[in-house]
Amino acid sequence: MSVKPEAASALFAGPFALATLSAPEGNAFPALVTPDARVIDLRPALGGADLTVRDVLDDWDAVLPRLTALAEDSAPRREPLADFRVHAPVEPRQVFQSGANYRQHVIDLHVAHRAPGDDRPEEERRAEAAEIMDRRAAEDLPYVFVGLPSAITGPYDDVVLPSWAEKPDWELELTAVIGRPAHRVSVEEALDHVAGYTIANDLTDRAAVFRRDMPQIGTDWLRSKNAPGFTPLGPWIVPAASIADTDDLRLTLKLNGETMQDESTEDMIFDVARMVSYASRTARLLPGDLVLTGSPAGNGMHWGRLLRDGDVMDAAITGLGAQRTRCVAEAAR
Repeated sequence: MSVKPEAASALFAGPFALATLSAPEGNAFPALVTPDARVIDLRPALGGADLTVRDVLDDWDAVLPRLTALAEDSAPRREPLADFRVHAPVEPRQVFQSGANYRQHVIDLHVAHRAPGDDRPEEERRAEAAEIMDRRAAEDLPYVFVGLPSAITGPYDDVVLPSWAEKPDWELELTAVIGRPAHRVSVEEALDHVAGYTIANDLTDRAAVFRRDMPQIGTDWLRSKNAPGFTPLGPWIVPAASIADTDDLRLTLKLNGETMQDESTEDMIFDVARMVSYASRTARLLPGDLVLTGSPAGNGMHWGRLLRDGDVMDAAITGLGAQRTRCVAEAAR
């Protein structure tokens, strides 16, 4: 059974957000949600019984003014959000994940993942990590890789910890949602291709990150990050215009009520525009695609406390709302 969200006076910044909802016995549908927790079904408003949020994003430039007008119009029927189940806000075609994008986080991981036989003092290894990051920033080389849409789950759904996952960890991340195709776009153009922002918790099994059988081939992101439900997403897509400054957002994750991550996006090595631009150098980003921008310091490896059966994670980002998920061990289901 999923953990229910807590009530809030304002769910997100701005006049509206996009969501994917369903009634107890109904199919999922795209919705406009207002900050006072009211819902407008977008199917009759925009036409199409099979309409999805991704369809809305496919025509974002044309639809955005209509959504703005709809949020201001008191005529459309509005229902209580509490009557609906909240799903992940969009089903993306592609998921672009990133690592090593928060300065303090990289330093912490560099220290935690000490190579066998590396007996150097912690200060020396921290200095080495800082030097590596400075070089990456100067060379404009974010670390981006591809995730699976099948790993996405809802913002209040249970997260199943696979029996094989030895060290499951949390990674709260600001996520850009693409609203206009982007290929080889400049940093200056990149944010014009972002429809809005949402929250992702990009879970990682730390024990599976590095291949033990063939260490020379490096990381195994398929196994470490892409189990079903390893990416709780949402609850909303908040339009970009409602988020004034993505360089000054607070990311907070609590585990069983105790704050584990509490950092500003100001600590990012590469900001959102640079991440989107970099991903577009190789791939063609499509409406509804996700660009995760990395996780700040405070992961389980830092605290020496990984996820367990029954743990509850509360994750929030300024202006984007909050998600709450409970961990369930696979054998305990």
